[in-house]
Amino acid sequence: MSKAPSVAVCGAGIGGLTAALALRKLGIDAQVFERTSRFARVGADINLTPNAVRALDGLGLGAALRDSAARPQFRISRTWDTGAETSRLEMGSSAEARYGSPQLTLHRGDLMSALESALPEGNIALGRQVVDIRDGAVHFADGGVHRADVIIGADGIHSAVRTALFGPEHPTFTGVVAFRAVVPAAAVAAVPNLDSFTKWWGPDAATQIVTFPLSQGKDIFIFATCAQDEWTEESWTTPGSAAELRDLYRDFHPEARALLDACDDVLKSALYVRDPLPAWTQGTVTLLGDACHPMMPFMAQGAGQAIEDAVVLARCLGSDGYTGVAGALAGYENTRMDRTARIQRGSRSNEWLKTAGNGDWVYEYDAWNVPLAGI
Repeated sequence: MSKAPSVAVCGAGIGGLTAALALRKLGIDAQVFERTSRFARVGADINLTPNAVRALDGLGLGAALRDSAARPQFRISRTWDTGAETSRLEMGSSAEARYGSPQLTLHRGDLMSALESALPEGNIALGRQVVDIRDGAVHFADGGVHRADVIIGADGIHSAVRTALFGPEHPTFTGVVAFRAVVPAAAVAAVPNLDSFTKWWGPDAATQIVTFPLSQGKDIFIFATCAQDEWTEESWTTPGSAAELRDLYRDFHPEARALLDACDDVLKSALYVRDPLPAWTQGTVTLLGDACHPMMPFMAQGAGQAIEDAVVLARCLGSDGYTGVAGALAGYENTRMDRTARIQRGSRSNEWLKTAGNGDWVYEYDAWNVPLAGI
């Protein structure tokens, strides 16, 4: 493009802030608008696999992330009742040598802090709730309007930008609920493999327990799912019951149960699925991350795919190989859609690395160097 476009990013989550940073690296200023009035340390975990870490390393965030993160040494699959291992994939330094960056597991708040602090003061406007996108402008609940050459909807699973473009969606409840908890590693010190990502595969496709280290190994994150029709609230901040969690998995292997026995505070959410969208873009407005391809959590790629989107979108907007904004957004969409749809489907089927194999097709992706469609 002959000149850098003005960009409005709706949503200051992981995808939106990564997009703003990637655009800035390529000489494009972006204004970020966030509906909340202040940032809070919400959520518990982020599992950044090598593909996501490589993208963030390209923004100069690697040192800050490594300061607070843990590095799982293996990715282990175990059978729920016998404890038998069905796969063990080397991570740690082996993953870094193989893919160029390690796997990092950390508190979501630490990732958000690293992203926020890397942006100049004034780049993020808080308390600006998007209610509509029309006539090339963002319209806010307070009556304000902001015009930009490009508008990016990075406003999450309940995206107002997506609704403005394509109308209301109707997600499908899977009948599966998820529990999240964090426990001190010292409280479960007798449990083996605390330095690794471990997935306990349950008696059916819906039932599992995933654990991995946080905070340089000081804490252990627990993520458990099971079938349950009566709970339908979709939220990662709603309290659940530790007693209910322990009861639901009472027949699991003693090592898995020992982790649940250490839980005090638990969050609970229903899991919904959305089908891949046929298009992400309309005019000069496009979507990224959960706004266009929300995923079940079973491949741990929700944040990673938003980060990849952000880098590829910035590269397209910064490229001189496209004709105008429309060409750049088409290039972005065509570069990313097949990969994200494949991961959406894989996350829904929940078979990822259940048995022996490798993570190459997911982990080796390099958002900074993948060929851009149409160039």
